[in-house]
Amino acid sequence: MDKVALDLGVVQIYWYSIFIFLGMLVACFVIYKESKKRGIDEDFLVNLTFNAIILGIIGARLYYVLFNLPYYLENPLEILEIWNGGLAIHGGIIAGLLFIIYYCKKHEVNIWKMLDIIVVGLIIAQAIGRWGNFFNSEAYGPITTAADLKSLGIPQFIINGMYILGDYRQPTFFYESVWCFFGFCAMLLIRKYKYLKIGQLTGFYLLWYGIIRLIIEGMRTDSLMLGPIKMAQLVSIVFIIAGIIIFIRSVRKKENDLYNT
Repeated sequence: MDKVALDLGVVQIYWYSIFIFLGMLVACFVIYKESKKRGIDEDFLVNLTFNAIILGIIGARLYYVLFNLPYYLENPLEILEIWNGGLAIHGGIIAGLLFIIYYCKKHEVNIWKMLDIIVVGLIIAQAIGRWGNFFNSEAYGPITTAADLKSLGIPQFIINGMYILGDYRQPTFFYESVWCFFGFCAMLLIRKYKYLKIGQLTGFYLLWYGIIRLIIEGMRTDSLMLGPIKMAQLVSIVFIIAGIIIFIRSVRKKENDLYNT
């Protein structure tokens, strides 16, 4: 699989970078459209999204580097080479979330309502961004056969791209991407519900993504490890628990504490 989409000689543009950028662009569009409908100040939104994206990228990279610290201590310049992969979504979510909480509190904007808007953009960004892993030949699962993949209805070009290290591999990136896309569609429908409470979309996102990542990570062969534990599975369990708690608490909120107001 060729990682380079466009070779300009001095500068090379990688498919990984293209899909990450495309995911962020679509997410910003989705967030902007809903924020405008909800009366969110445009200057506030621009500053929030710009800084959250920058800090999210930094957080995603630092998270990945910390779990591969011995390698990067020997190759420190490679820390900057994010186009080769190595952006851990959980690190990005944590960093972005911390900034969103801080910035919303500073400007007295309802944090949960803002998160309900953002998570819809976030999940479609994840669905798109996962395709960068495809071109980088990463985020794959155990050895399988081309026939088995074909029986699952996997497109032929993906099957061809999953021939890695001398064997066909499970395209876990694809499974996660599809699940996130369906989650995006579900959330678009859910937020039209007249009596949707503030926080329920955020709870739904944490549950939806937490469940699939917990399953997918069990299949992946290139996970970030904390001793014998797959870190992404540990974080996914936290996501699931948090999602349940947030959803239940939002249901118990006052009747007039609605998202669609």
